[in-house]
Amino acid sequence: MVLLHIFLAFFKIGFFTIGGGYAMLPLIQYEIEKYGWLTVQEFVDIVAIAEMTPGPIAINAATFVGFRNAGVIGSIVATLGVSLPSFIIIVALSKFWEKYKDHPVMVAIFSGIRPVMAGLIASAAIFIAKAALFSEPLLANSGLAIDFRSILIAIGVFVAVWRYKVDPIKTILVSAAVGFFVFMG
Repeated sequence: MVLLHIFLAFFKIGFFTIGGGYAMLPLIQYEIEKYGWLTVQEFVDIVAIAEMTPGPIAINAATFVGFRNAGVIGSIVATLGVSLPSFIIIVALSKFWEKYKDHPVMVAIFSGIRPVMAGLIASAAIFIAKAALFSEPLLANSGLAIDFRSILIAIGVFVAVWRYKVDPIKTILVSAAVGFFVFMG
């Protein structure tokens, strides 16, 4: 039964998400909370690991969630669940899209979908920021338990990548080293 829930949850995520992996994160978060598959901290850790490993973040996250809850078979089922809708949709709509992609109705539909993607990605960013920047994620809404060390690291990475265009891989490696020394001490 767990495998069926995993497959259906990730199939739904794959089917209803337009905009890629980051737009899927709020849906994945909703499903893991609904089924109690992971804690908030485990989800944040999985997102961090999925971001660092090669491949699309949503597929990596689905694979990790599936593995965590049902082993290797669960990871395969979750990966198939999240990937299969895209394959089906692309095959079914490829000819239709070529013919009608510039039609005003299609342009209007996709103009409406783009802000949704931005909102979903922003929602995922806020969720991850709360878990990463507060020592107790449950206290994040109260303003208590702010981890200023994490905030300084996050600001440093933001400035390095946004302002100075530092390679994100370098910021990850440097942040890991800084985190080791700051949080192990």
